[in-house]
Amino acid sequence: MCAGAGRRGHCCPPVGRVQRFLEPWLLLLLARKPSHGYELMERLSREDEMPDADPGLIYPLLRRLEAQGFLRSSWEVQEGGPARRLYEITPEGVEYLRAWAGSVRQIRARLERFLAEYQAQFPENEVKDRG
Repeated sequence: MCAGAGRRGHCCPPVGRVQRFLEPWLLLLLARKPSHGYELMERLSREDEMPDADPGLIYPLLRRLEAQGFLRSSWEVQEGGPARRLYEITPEGVEYLRAWAGSVRQIRARLERFLAEYQAQFPENEVKDRG
């Protein structure tokens, strides 16, 4: 529980968001299996990683990642249904995903160092903070 409100009236920092984290999740899902945009949205929400992922976010991001060379897409025609775009990761996308993993490792190390310092400073709060 926060002791007081900050400048904007919020007493606690935002929790659970990493800027642009949808990018590596999409790339990771596509590294596992080429997919359609709708299937990617389902997989993201099913895995509870991005419950707010919607077409307004996913499709522009897929187009941007494709323009950057990290994905490629092709039209898949099925009997009795409309053509759908199938996305797959490129070797450049795998390298970009590897770079993301390296960045996440560095962030995790910094966070672990911060939490160790915090626990050393406030050992009595450690149990309360996890609750």
